[in-house]
Amino acid sequence: MTSPDLSSPTSTSPLLLAARQQPVPRTPVWFMRQAGRSLPEYRKAREGVPMLEACRTPELVTEITLQPVRRHGVDAAIFFSDIVVPLQAVGLDLDIVPGVGPVVAEPVRTRADLDRLPPLTPDMVPDIAESVRLLVAELGPTPLIGFAGAPFTLASYLVEGGPSKNHERTKAMMHGDPQLWHDLCARLAQIAGAFLQVQAGAGASVVQLFDSWAGFLSRADYLRYVEPHSRRVLAGFAEAFPAVPRIHFGVGTGELLTSMAEAGCEVIGVDYRVSLTDAVERTGGRYAVQGNLDPALLFAPWEALERRVREIVAEGRRAPGHVFNLGHGVLPSTDPEVLTRVVELVHEL
Repeated sequence: MTSPDLSSPTSTSPLLLAARQQPVPRTPVWFMRQAGRSLPEYRKAREGVPMLEACRTPELVTEITLQPVRRHGVDAAIFFSDIVVPLQAVGLDLDIVPGVGPVVAEPVRTRADLDRLPPLTPDMVPDIAESVRLLVAELGPTPLIGFAGAPFTLASYLVEGGPSKNHERTKAMMHGDPQLWHDLCARLAQIAGAFLQVQAGAGASVVQLFDSWAGFLSRADYLRYVEPHSRRVLAGFAEAFPAVPRIHFGVGTGELLTSMAEAGCEVIGVDYRVSLTDAVERTGGRYAVQGNLDPALLFAPWEALERRVREIVAEGRRAPGHVFNLGHGVLPSTDPEVLTRVVELVHEL
């Protein structure tokens, strides 16, 4: 448990209380990808603006981050950005291609390629700090969640050159040249850690480390090739910002939950494939849990959706702390009205 920063206006927010395993007035709720394509106001704000440009424009970041807070009444804002923003900031040539995802012009495949990955320093991302400051001023008692991509997920994009279904080049490097792999991940751990610290230094109340692709790994490979680097990010952050809770989340990571929690966090994110009851058991009841409604159920009839939401809230009560969320991100064609109803139901329960 982190010690609360009682000077912060967010210190008594339901999210911070749940993360610290303290009694809450209501179960806090927010949604991964709540700021995005499901909202018509987002599509209007982003019209004609490339993704990376949007992420580096403080006024636009502020507006987009605030949109779901205004509309849904969620208990936290998630900083509008992308996990590859810090990679662009250190000078890598990459783009986020609509319908594809991050695409890297020159993938990282050799030791010489590491020279293109300098450390991230705060002066490389002044716009990120400015965006956070603007948001914190607007949000008042509502916490802002900062985030970064974990070293493994960032490495996969860099080695593959973009999204991958099998991560074959990534795993080939991991096993075939483990020293190069560890050196790459060490650099990415510095970049991810610095990116989180910039956000917390500017006022973010919580941070989340996303390891989107970790579920593609065996537990043995995770522990040998990935966990030490995620641990470095999370431990370094805790040393710099001991009062700011850390959420650690991955997709398809039921097999890895225990190891991911032990890598360093106050809240373990649980995707929709594992019940919160099982997650609490696997992590020894030592961590708050976050999750874990299947995003596809937002398309089901209300009666079925309501039943599942009630089940998740009930399961969450058995955890030391519970933050209601989806088990992955909001799907682009989700009806925003349904999300608002879910927030209202969780708050009522």
